[in-house]
Amino acid sequence: MKTGFDHQKYLDMQSQHIRDRIAKFGDKLYLEFGGKLFDDYHASRVLPGFKPDSKLQMLMQLKDEAEIVIVINADDIEKNKVRGDLGITYDLDVLRLIDVFRSRGLCVNSVVLTRFADQPTAVKFEKRLTENGISVYHHYSIPNYPTDVDLIVSDRGYGRNDYIETSRRLVVITAPGPGSGKMAVCLSQLYHEHKHGVKAGYAKFETFPIWNLPLKHPVNVAYEAATADLNDVNMIDPFHLEAYHITTVNYNRDIEIFPVLNTMFELILGASPYKSPTDMGVNMAGNCIVDDEAVCYAANQEIIRRYYDALCNQTKGVGSADEAYKIRLLMKQNRLTTKDRPVILPALKRAEETGAPAAAIELADGRIITGKTTNLLGACAAMLLNALKALAGIEKETLLLDASVIEPIQKLKVEVFGSNNPRLHTDEILIALSMSAGTNPVAKLAMEQVPKLRDTDAHATVILSETDTRVLKRLGIHLTTEPTYETERLYRK
Repeated sequence: MKTGFDHQKYLDMQSQHIRDRIAKFGDKLYLEFGGKLFDDYHASRVLPGFKPDSKLQMLMQLKDEAEIVIVINADDIEKNKVRGDLGITYDLDVLRLIDVFRSRGLCVNSVVLTRFADQPTAVKFEKRLTENGISVYHHYSIPNYPTDVDLIVSDRGYGRNDYIETSRRLVVITAPGPGSGKMAVCLSQLYHEHKHGVKAGYAKFETFPIWNLPLKHPVNVAYEAATADLNDVNMIDPFHLEAYHITTVNYNRDIEIFPVLNTMFELILGASPYKSPTDMGVNMAGNCIVDDEAVCYAANQEIIRRYYDALCNQTKGVGSADEAYKIRLLMKQNRLTTKDRPVILPALKRAEETGAPAAAIELADGRIITGKTTNLLGACAAMLLNALKALAGIEKETLLLDASVIEPIQKLKVEVFGSNNPRLHTDEILIALSMSAGTNPVAKLAMEQVPKLRDTDAHATVILSETDTRVLKRLGIHLTTEPTYETERLYRK
């Protein structure tokens, strides 16, 4: 992808803006981090040049002033809620995040269990944390939250929650997923800090929607597509427009809750520091876009990808027809069709020619390489080999792997592991290729091209196995598939 976002400018501008916000409040700032603080792949796809860990790198510039508090809903622990992009439960992701932050030299000593009600699994998780030196705090459900403001801002509301002991000026509140209660934790801390005589403030870091881009800009529309299952809707911030006569963009939940938040600020601090939801934000991403055309193209591609994801989730029984319908409307709004994704038609054409599943990948230089299903290889495995040959300048007819290399792996799969599918998956073909690279210079040349697959786009004509999907994702390939299975079998791995 063409670079459309200035990563270094973002690091410098964003960290300085947060410092300015800390100075505005004096002693301490509680900064709610919406979305992913680490591995934000959505942002890196729609803002080419933004790195998945850009926000973490930015925070590194503030690490001497900052500490991190991780929030997790105790009900999510009890339900074993899974983070979809990583396939791990929220409680395990808390442990992963602690390790990641600490490996970067960031201070993280506290975890908050929200909606705590002595749930057995949450209690076990708390024990695991405390045995490893992590302080654990309990926050409780408050009746009629967030409407009963007088109860919430009282000793029977926020006052009942544990006070989180913090020692630095910037306290970053983050979580493994949505619905954790990050904002409530921030406001609860403001209540306690005020009682302790500490001047503390609140701000929100939410990358999307980008407040100073137009409402229907593809980047903001891509955010709506990404949150179609949550029914988030981008809106003009009416409070900001009334206060400053300036048009900015926010999303419905923050706009709807703002009058309540404003009342809470007044009760806690004596006066509200903000006139609009946009005022609460500190996001500078919109100021770091350097090529709007490149960003628009990337965001439009993400909208189409989200549409295919929604269709496939519906086929798998884990998504709704409403989600796909909403994204289809967003596509029409942006005058997009599936033909605007260059890899789709070549994949479908290849499948029609061969009468079997096929796949296509678009390389960085615009070349589109296809792969077909054979007796030895699945369509995606064939696509990968063909792409690596194209990148290395190897003749298409050249065999990178002899049948004598592939057949023993097939025998192991079928006769030992009992697989019904003898064809090699993408992980198996890459392992076979890497082993051949030790003795075959051509295979070695092909293996050296693997990093060049990152940030390419691919499309398959059937829903892939979990293995193929996971491998392509780890290679950094942006995958879509047709919402249909290769066979009618009910049990799939």
